[in-house]
Amino acid sequence: MAKMTGAILPGNSTVEFREFDVPTPGYGQVLIRMQASSICGSDIRAIYREHLGKGPEGYRNVIAGHEPCGQITETGPGCKRFKAGDRVVVYHISGCGVCDECKHGYMISCRSEKRAAYGWQRDGGHADYMLAEENTCVLLPDNLTYVDGALVACGFGTAWEALTRMGVSGRDRMLITGLGPVGLAAAMLGKALGVTEIIGTDISQRRLELARSLGLADHVLQADDNAFDEILRLTDGIGCEVAMDCSGAASARLLALQGTRDWGRCAYVGEGGSVSFDVSKFLIHKQITLYGSWVTSLQHMEELVERLSRWNLHPENTVTHRFPLSKTADAYRLADEGQSGKVCIVLDND
Repeated sequence: MAKMTGAILPGNSTVEFREFDVPTPGYGQVLIRMQASSICGSDIRAIYREHLGKGPEGYRNVIAGHEPCGQITETGPGCKRFKAGDRVVVYHISGCGVCDECKHGYMISCRSEKRAAYGWQRDGGHADYMLAEENTCVLLPDNLTYVDGALVACGFGTAWEALTRMGVSGRDRMLITGLGPVGLAAAMLGKALGVTEIIGTDISQRRLELARSLGLADHVLQADDNAFDEILRLTDGIGCEVAMDCSGAASARLLALQGTRDWGRCAYVGEGGSVSFDVSKFLIHKQITLYGSWVTSLQHMEELVERLSRWNLHPENTVTHRFPLSKTADAYRLADEGQSGKVCIVLDND
């Protein structure tokens, strides 16, 4: 049996490599030769540092990496659409398939014990090969790279879902609190949707400079005690029509809500933590619609891939560091510092 190397996250901010058999696809499954597997902030927060998660975030010592992209090398019996040679992005949760959430494509919200996320409860993309269900695969167009596809799988999908739910368009100015990978994704996609002006905030000067250098934010602000006043100054005292917190930090969540104008829309997508605010003052009296948005649906991810191809828009432009599989530990150490753009593991499997 052919062997492959896979990366495990045992906790305590460490990475282990183990040898595995190259899997054989079963009914309705495909074997994917990995080309790119990016690192998500949730991997850092809930797995890499220590195994915090239970339920959907319960890590089962599987091969890590839930943002995979590659090329199918083999299909199992019963496959109906994809074939060997197809380039695919993988929706990173396999659900039960029969609950209401799964039927609507939101396998992220499947509550069945049969739900298994790649890189969390079943083997993910930090390996030479990955076994996937055919019904979680999305075709990657030729004008998008494998790294583009890996970033779609979670980060860009998360941003796209919130933007879609808020109905973001050229009518809007947008505030983004947290300019990490998801915040950069929100800015890139917001620009593509016609947002007239983007204000971004972060505590990291490096990330502010990155957003500015990529041309993704019209104004970048240090997330300090002066940020709210500066947002009002930049918006003639009224705030932004839409806001999105991509950080998960309490102060940033509050700032996103404060910076939303009356009758505006605000979304929280940053995971973890908590927030406390005066509900009447900041939500009810301002007539704001507040969205909690968790990843995306399979349908919306497919829609996003189509739009990226049509717009010739490349998520990989937000990648600041690439590492081979053998340097996965270095990749996680860098991502854990929270000072970079997207970090991606790129496999030499062409």
